Amino acid sequence: MDLGRVKRGEWIALVGGILLAGGLFLKWYGVHENGTVNGIDGPTTFTGWDAHPTLRWLLLAAAVAPLILAWIIARNHTLSWPRGQLTSVIAIAAFGFIGYEGVVDRPGDSNSLVSLKLGWFVALVGVLAMLFGSVMRQQETEIRRKPPGTI
Repeated sequence: MDLGRVKRGEWIALVGGILLAGGLFLKWYGVHENGTVNGIDGPTTFTGWDAHPTLRWLLLAAAVAPLILAWIIARNHTLSWPRGQLTSVIAIAAFGFIGYEGVVDRPGDSNSLVSLKLGWFVALVGVLAMLFGSVMRQQETEIRRKPPGTI
């Protein structure tokens, strides 16, 4: 295992994963007086961990993806796809989940009574850092093309 192989892209993705995991435990939503989230009336605040019983596990698993990428690179494992590609796909999916839950369909009875807090933005920045770092790594790996007519 050689940590010297882990380049800047992986470190950026690792920081993004840490931000995503940490952002889950910060306040994501603020509920105003007449609002309700998960049966709890406002005014109160909710962390991403409290507000999303299923999504929290998916986002926590997504936060581990850069760690696995760094492990693969440090151990110099051979892959059949460019390094960083799977982490990019996971980061895009997590970005979609976070964006949907924050912009389109906030938890609670009325979206206008639920405001976004710092934790949501931290998680979003973390996912974008994961995506940026994994794309940087993916560009460093040359994609071997197959000849035409082969599968």
